[in-house]
Amino acid sequence: MKYPIPLQKLITLLKKIPGVGQRTAERYAFQMIQWKESDLSNLAYTLANLKNDLTPCPECGALKDELKCPFCNDPKRDKKTLCIVSSPKDIFAIENTSIFNGIYHVMPGLLSPIDGLGPEEMKFETLKQRIETLHIREVILALDSTVEGDATALFLKRELGKLDVLLSRLALGMPLGSSLDFIDEGTLSQALSARLPI
Repeated sequence: MKYPIPLQKLITLLKKIPGVGQRTAERYAFQMIQWKESDLSNLAYTLANLKNDLTPCPECGALKDELKCPFCNDPKRDKKTLCIVSSPKDIFAIENTSIFNGIYHVMPGLLSPIDGLGPEEMKFETLKQRIETLHIREVILALDSTVEGDATALFLKRELGKLDVLLSRLALGMPLGSSLDFIDEGTLSQALSARLPI
């Protein structure tokens, strides 16, 4: 027997969340049916306004609300050390280690010709200009240890090697093929502390 159409629509939308399959989506949907009307309205309002309330910082690409960027505008941060990541989510993983106190730069993604992300989409000139304007001394490549992450790191090494900056990449504890999303804080702390020049 098929579910009623509104329930089918909800299950289909929930399945778009990474890691949520048919059964999990069904569980979530049936749980939401039990929610109070106010909780459902709050969820609907939050989702409807998410893209307006949460915007990328025009300087570094970190996610921020209507307030100033918590990284670019913090005078206590080391403005001479720049950590390059491929997703705003990676910033929060690094921040949870309490090891890094520099600033960030979010790339548009990782090099992946299949997904239409080639060198021209990397917005390298913006990154280069930022490094030169801020007189950055060290650039840390905190990219996933995947084929795409390695290709992006090699591309950045070649391009940034022409500048007068120390280049390093996360080291110990980063398993091959891993994503920063799935690495615990202790391992990530160790990788940041033991980064290697490239």
